[in-house]
Amino acid sequence: MAKKIPSLDLQGLPITYQMEIPEDYLDAFGHMNVMWYTNLFGHAFGRFGREFGFDIDYFRQHHRGSFALESHMRYVAEVRVGWNVTIRSRAIGRSEKRFHFMHFMTVDETGKLAATQENIAAHIDMDTRRMSPIPPQICERFDAVVARQNALGWEAPVCGVMHP
Repeated sequence: MAKKIPSLDLQGLPITYQMEIPEDYLDAFGHMNVMWYTNLFGHAFGRFGREFGFDIDYFRQHHRGSFALESHMRYVAEVRVGWNVTIRSRAIGRSEKRFHFMHFMTVDETGKLAATQENIAAHIDMDTRRMSPIPPQICERFDAVVARQNALGWEAPVCGVMHP
């Protein structure tokens, strides 16, 4: 059985995506279909990367990219059509070639946590399509984000099996 996610003060994390859930995201059960969570969290990662210089400009200039390696999703509360959601993101750690981070989706109308997504993503050399070392300037900026977010006073509710 999954551990219960404690009450979290997410206000110290950057907002990385917001939107109103459109009707075409609806599934047969009257709420947002599971495939759209991955889509929304994917948009959040693109914006989160800007926090530490890991963005489209960097990818294009250096012919680098990112591949998802692992993901763990938790559905905590229902998301309905017409509701507004906010995603905030947290850096957890890294290795020489991989990032560990987490997204938190809340429903604006209720303030409740709706879902989390924990991820491991790789730094990729797009010429070889292989993992490659993360450059020092991105490591420094990512590590600064980790330190700043660790000072928030709560541990990220990680699944416990993912390591960069």
